[in-house]
Amino acid sequence: MGSTTDKIKGAANEAIGKAKQGIGEAIDSPKLQSEGALQEAKGHGQKAVGDAKAAAKDAADKVAEVANKKL
Repeated sequence: MGSTTDKIKGAANEAIGKAKQGIGEAIDSPKLQSEGALQEAKGHGQKAVGDAKAAAKDAADKVAEVANKKL
């Protein structure tokens, strides 16, 4: 998966997780609240992976640019 895909999936999981937590609170369902918290945490992780991939790609691009200038 690309960094953008990871970030989009992460944002979706965060939003769905927050919604589940809110619904769980509204209907007094600790199970739904915990599912939502886990899904939100998964989203945070996915976004972090996407950010790391983007940073690695940017660094590789800069190295390649410098290498090409020296040739």
